[in-house]
Amino acid sequence: MTNYIRNEISVHIIYNFLFLLAVWRWGDWRNWEKYYPTILFFILCDLLQNFLTYNHQFWHFQETVFPLPFLNHTTISLMIMFVCYPVTILIYLGYFFKINKWGKRIFYFAFWVVVYLSVEYINLHIGLISHHNGWNMWCSVLFVMFMFIIFPIHYKKPLLAWIISGVVFIFILTQFEFPLDKMK
Repeated sequence: MTNYIRNEISVHIIYNFLFLLAVWRWGDWRNWEKYYPTILFFILCDLLQNFLTYNHQFWHFQETVFPLPFLNHTTISLMIMFVCYPVTILIYLGYFFKINKWGKRIFYFAFWVVVYLSVEYINLHIGLISHHNGWNMWCSVLFVMFMFIIFPIHYKKPLLAWIISGVVFIFILTQFEFPLDKMK
């Protein structure tokens, strides 16, 4: 059994480690309780998306660079949800509301969008993620922009963020002609 599990480190594990280093350096740990509802919102939205689109995925994670037997779409998704998402919120919202000028806020927003899209673009080209059922990089651009707009909204007005997210989710399902019979 130990021969089967190699000493290689997964690219996904490396990404998660880098996110942990970032939150250690830039995260607003003192105020984590303020961001906790938005962290849960982020995780729950992704869990819901993964559950509802289980048989008709828009994207699929895999580990192709350093394959390990336990790294499949589900374990990679959970690792991202429970490491990268909290880190993202602790850093993003930790600074977002401290920025007083809208021009700087827009730059900060754009920076995070570029970070997320760069990681996806690299992962797409080295085979760590694949798009399916009409989803493509342009869809990801719009989706990631929406994500980083909805986080501050959720932080200030959670019910409004849930309503907007529900409408956007229904819009995505209808635009991609999501077959309801594909749901679990």
